[in-house]
Amino acid sequence: MPERLAIRNSELSWWRRSPEHWIYPLQCLVCGALLLFWRKHYVFRPFQGFGFASVAALLGIVAWILPTYLFDLWQWDEETAPEWLHLLGFQEREDSGFDPSFIQDSFWYGMTVAARFFRMVVIVALVEEIFWRGFLMRYLVDIDGDFWKAKFGTYTHRSCGVTLLLFMLIHSPADYLGALIYGSLAGWVAIRTKSLAACVWMHALANLLLGVFIMATK
Repeated sequence: MPERLAIRNSELSWWRRSPEHWIYPLQCLVCGALLLFWRKHYVFRPFQGFGFASVAALLGIVAWILPTYLFDLWQWDEETAPEWLHLLGFQEREDSGFDPSFIQDSFWYGMTVAARFFRMVVIVALVEEIFWRGFLMRYLVDIDGDFWKAKFGTYTHRSCGVTLLLFMLIHSPADYLGALIYGSLAGWVAIRTKSLAACVWMHALANLLLGVFIMATK
């Protein structure tokens, strides 16, 4: 969304040429306010399975970034690489992601990076897990019934399969394999721990590791 609104012209004000610098913080504030407003409706208990969720987060994020990392490390040619490698995520990524390096002031640079980490580690982890595992996975257990009565982490082929498929499809094709592996692990965490808190912890830790990796490798 911010990329579509951007007008990449250095003569324009920052808020017009780089709208992500105000849209993402605004998004955080709105989503954070909504999370707080409806906080009584979320059941995160039991608080268990964090060790298992941590291992799943590490495995999931490694599976997510490994194809691109190896593609860059081995310096494959995008045009001559086999098509099946592209399907597995071994391809060059577009250099269109969020880049705070143009900010010269150290304070605002730090604030910008911190805001992005807060968004991906806290807001995204809460919103996505409340939806994917907290709602959709339970709703699909009994579509005609009351999803509130479906116990968190209940396994059915339909609930796990459809949730996993949709989770994979909302990502770019280059991330299909990573999303498939990560989504499978997240479903396993939900089924094994019966804890929404563990799923949120897994998502938060995975995003934190991804953010650190991106900052370290640029």
